[in-house]
Amino acid sequence: MVFQPRPNHPYADAPRFPDGDDVSIDALIPGAGPVEIEIGPGRGGFLFERAAASPEARLLGLEIRLKWAAIVDGRLRKGGLGGRVRALNADAREALARLRPDASIARFFLHFPDPWWKKRHAKRLVMGPALLDSLARLLVDGGELFVQTDVEERGALYAEQIGAHPAFEPAGDAPGSPHLAENPYGARSPREHHAIADGLPVSRLLYRRRPRAAGGAPLDPGRDDG
Repeated sequence: MVFQPRPNHPYADAPRFPDGDDVSIDALIPGAGPVEIEIGPGRGGFLFERAAASPEARLLGLEIRLKWAAIVDGRLRKGGLGGRVRALNADAREALARLRPDASIARFFLHFPDPWWKKRHAKRLVMGPALLDSLARLLVDGGELFVQTDVEERGALYAEQIGAHPAFEPAGDAPGSPHLAENPYGARSPREHHAIADGLPVSRLLYRRRPRAAGGAPLDPGRDDG
């Protein structure tokens, strides 16, 4: 659940992901450019760098912490980017389930997600079947899912979870592998900058959305449709 602040909370007026069963991405970020979504932008470093690297893209950050949604969105507006780059307070798992239309997002980014290590915190993990189903529904055919972490065990877990979903195919450096040696997007999150500076290994995973079959279902990767 997204935190509901008291009226006198210092960030009570932070921008929120709208209520409603069907929320249009074009209403959130009008325009014609491809849409990219970062789940958990934190202090917004990646959004700013990606906005500079891809000036044609519309960018949305979904941030569960009210403070950082407010601060980052304000900085984006002050920097003249508010027309095509937003940061909204939301639990991405809940918000993406309501986002429309299907097949409308070019890329999703998850940078170093899930800093929860105790079993009682498992419910906070953003990665899981429900989120992957939403990503698969929203991505255009051939759209990208980029995930990175500096925790080896989490990297293995993400590769297992995403690899098991029928809508995604690995798109890494080697055929059949999701692993990338480098970040290809011309932008880094603050955590990635720190990991590189400290010499920490980073697991980078890239997947693409498989083409939908007639009727909207993902193609069975084991079936020959030719």
